[in-house]
Amino acid sequence: MNPLISAESLATEPVTLLDVRWRLGGPPGVDAYHEGHIPGAVFCDLEHDLASPPGSGGRHPLPSAADFQAAMRRLGVSASRPVVVYDEADSTAAARAWWLLRYFGHPDVRVLDGGLRAWTRAGLPTTKDIPDTPGGDFTATPGGMPTLTAAEAADLATTGLLLDARAPERYRGETEPIDPVAGHIPGAVNAPTTQNVEPGGPFHSADFLRERFNTLGAVNDVPVGTYCGSGVTAAHQVLALEIADIPAALYVGSWSHWITDPSRPIALG
Repeated sequence: MNPLISAESLATEPVTLLDVRWRLGGPPGVDAYHEGHIPGAVFCDLEHDLASPPGSGGRHPLPSAADFQAAMRRLGVSASRPVVVYDEADSTAAARAWWLLRYFGHPDVRVLDGGLRAWTRAGLPTTKDIPDTPGGDFTATPGGMPTLTAAEAADLATTGLLLDARAPERYRGETEPIDPVAGHIPGAVNAPTTQNVEPGGPFHSADFLRERFNTLGAVNDVPVGTYCGSGVTAAHQVLALEIADIPAALYVGSWSHWITDPSRPIALG
């Protein structure tokens, strides 16, 4: 199934719709939601609904099945009804929701390609009305998407292909505006997620993405994994890889988890 949906298709399909607008460092996405959203959408808070509190697991640890299930039921998610997630434009935050719903077993999740920006560009309406959302019955069962531990990520960097989804200067360790230690996992290949999308937000075509990842080393039966700073943009990378029909595992804790153990090696340059 295509993990993306166009604005025009979304306008004609009955789905559970989650608004996942979010920016690292703020402002809170809920403010933008109240200023206007796609009719029927409910706000999904990335920091609280799609992650456990920051700690030893990193800045955006995997939520427990019980916590994620409770959040999704509160937002009206049921396994029997398709879910569409969206953010402002580039699908970074929406991909986190897509990946978690898939990981916890939802069978039909798609991302609005180009986000709210694509919706409004198509001339479709927005609203400030908050929908009356009945509770859902989604049951969270972990394991629906492949993951990597720190040790597995380190091994994959030498035996397969481990993609670092961050900006090049963070990968090289020239700057680190968020985490206390700069650098990357030794052997990882830099693949910034900004290159997965066209200007304005929509994803590049499947052929474009397939060629991009093939060039980076995702060829034949080479196992692929990805990480970022805290597991959010890496989910975007998994989504781009799925569009290209390349399976990939996610190191959920990512760099913010890697650096919690000072014995783990760090590469620069």
